[in-house]
Amino acid sequence: MQVASSIFKAYDIRGIVPSTLTEEVARGIGRAFGMAALAAGESTVAVGRDGRLSGPSLSAALMQGLTEVGVDVIDIGMATTPMLYFAAATLCTSGIQVTGSHNPKDYNGFKMVLGGRAIYGDEIQALRQRMEADDWSISGTGKIRRADVLADYTARIVGDVKLARPMKIVVDCGNGVAGASAPGIFRQLGCEVIELFSEVDGDFPNHHPDPSKPENLRDVIHALQTTDAELGLAFDGDGDRLGIVTKDGQTIFPDRQMMLFARDVLSRVPGGSIVFDVKCTQRLAPEIEAAGGKAVMYKTGHSLVKARMKELGAPLGGEMSGHIFFKERWYGFDDGTYAGCRLLEIVSREADPSAVLNALPTSFSTPELNVSCAEGEPHRLAAELQALAATEFAAPARVSTIDGLRVDWADGFGLIRASNTTPVLVLRFEGHSQQALQRIEAQMLALLKRVKPDAQLGHAAH
Repeated sequence: MQVASSIFKAYDIRGIVPSTLTEEVARGIGRAFGMAALAAGESTVAVGRDGRLSGPSLSAALMQGLTEVGVDVIDIGMATTPMLYFAAATLCTSGIQVTGSHNPKDYNGFKMVLGGRAIYGDEIQALRQRMEADDWSISGTGKIRRADVLADYTARIVGDVKLARPMKIVVDCGNGVAGASAPGIFRQLGCEVIELFSEVDGDFPNHHPDPSKPENLRDVIHALQTTDAELGLAFDGDGDRLGIVTKDGQTIFPDRQMMLFARDVLSRVPGGSIVFDVKCTQRLAPEIEAAGGKAVMYKTGHSLVKARMKELGAPLGGEMSGHIFFKERWYGFDDGTYAGCRLLEIVSREADPSAVLNALPTSFSTPELNVSCAEGEPHRLAAELQALAATEFAAPARVSTIDGLRVDWADGFGLIRASNTTPVLVLRFEGHSQQALQRIEAQMLALLKRVKPDAQLGHAAH
């Protein structure tokens, strides 16, 4: 079948409906994934979808493709991506979520778990090759059964997390699918919840469901200013990422959240490895080590972090993008609602949760910056930068080439890496002082200009 190669990303499949992503493509993905599942000894695949308008038709076509090649389907209906992961951890071991995550409303896509692990890279390209070759055998013997996992998922969280005292919180789901589950779960924990935009609406009429963008947190900040709520939580479109806002309107970015989570987890898993991606603050590793853990910096990408955690038996992992992975007491998948509950468990022990969060070590940093490139250019440029770095940076600067080029000084770091999802270079700079930030940014950009003289800096469009 004809299929746009551009939709097959590093960690998932994502396209624009209906130009690059159609029901026919969804059915082909079902067939291709179904054949891969059968080859891996998997006979059942769970399927969920987020609140996007194209979700029902795409998930129906996907399930048709799966059953056509003889795979049984557990249809969990509209649910967060973490609820699909939960189904693929408790009802079977494989699953597909139909989701556009935090992309604009005309996007949709597929996040996939096969035999208990998120597939990525070559495995996703193998699905494309199978589709292009029509490489499947149609038996038509698969069956679909419905399952509602919300009650079991809620019970599992409420049975695990205990608050020291009731809390009053603001929860902004941005009209994403978390609105159908997260507020109720927080109430069952004993919270009083002020809900913002809980109605699931794929048109996203209020603001885009992406808590990594400051403009999407204005409503949470306003609610905190005008009520006696203690904290604000915000979720992305499919509910696998969490944003945290303190009473005074400060955003606690995920790399700082990880400091709090690491201290808590390491109190029960002494010596554990904590995995985080190259975009995270330089302040994180010393906090992990001070709490008795091993700090492990790794490549960006939720599938890659999960795989590294599995290798190390790590109890916790996280990414700057907002994916937090608890293996201790949980299943190791990224889940915004569960991370929010674990946060409340920790801060409910404190009289002033915002003071605890605002006191976490911080630095001066840029937001994530992007440099647009031609298709295929970012990885070549990253390799050239890595080669230059060998002679460019002397001790005490520390050079890491695990994912692009990251250079750490005593007072900050600079990062230039190739995105795995779009043709851009991703840049981030941090300094312990404003002067250090400016120096590091200037030094890294001068190096970039040597390999790409026409580089233009822009803010990342998640």
